[in-house]
Amino acid sequence: MKKLITLTLSLISFAISSQKKFEGQATYMSKTTVDMNRFGQMSEQQKKQMMARFKSFLEKTYTLSFNQTESSFKENVKLEAPGSSGFSWARSNGQGSIYKNLKDKEMIEDTEQFSKSFRVVEAMNLPQWEMTGETKQIGIYTAYKATLVKEDKSVDWGKIFSRRGNNQKKDSLQLKKKDEVRTLAVTAWWTPQIPISSGPSIYWGLPGLILELNAGRTTMLCTEMTINPEESVTITKPNKGEIVSREEYNKIMKKKSEELREQFRNRRGGRRGRGF
Repeated sequence: MKKLITLTLSLISFAISSQKKFEGQATYMSKTTVDMNRFGQMSEQQKKQMMARFKSFLEKTYTLSFNQTESSFKENVKLEAPGSSGFSWARSNGQGSIYKNLKDKEMIEDTEQFSKSFRVVEAMNLPQWEMTGETKQIGIYTAYKATLVKEDKSVDWGKIFSRRGNNQKKDSLQLKKKDEVRTLAVTAWWTPQIPISSGPSIYWGLPGLILELNAGRTTMLCTEMTINPEESVTITKPNKGEIVSREEYNKIMKKKSEELREQFRNRRGGRRGRGF
């Protein structure tokens, strides 16, 4: 299957390179669900109130700009009204872009966390997608289903706010399991009608653009598509922030998140986390 995908991607690359212009923009709606049990026992009213506060970063829209060899995935950030509900720390972190270069096989995540800018650089190794043969219609496009099980290297921000984290015995058990590898089941629906091997977030490697994607508790769906617009699509490679590998970035985030969790535990202290 990997050889077939590699051959198909090579043919697509050749076909696109022979065209004078092939570029566009796709808008994605993203929704993430939360395991409310992580926050301890809560009434239904309390759950509704918390979900309302989480909504600003559980439901988002993004734009994927792409051409023959590059793509950039970026959140469409809305200005919050003064006094609006939600967590200001979560809204001000992580807003950036994910840049992919199919020619150089390089991915760069441009992000800001804890008031510091990073460029997380990693090589683009071909994902081990499995084709299922299933199809469905997404708008005017025929989409094909592919699945993937991958190592989940993302930071588990839910642990920061989890009330379960206040139990020292459970924390000790979590530390023993810190080296365990987390996996993530991913389902993608891609279309050969848009022969670009890219998609939302970090995902790519199929013989066409990914229109719908489900990864864990997050679902992303393409709601709007523009191909070869009159105004040329601009894709900028991130050039600001400290350059780190994925492993280095995760270590930094783990350390800072543990400090932040300590702040949540010490509800009376109100002390600030140490800077970088």
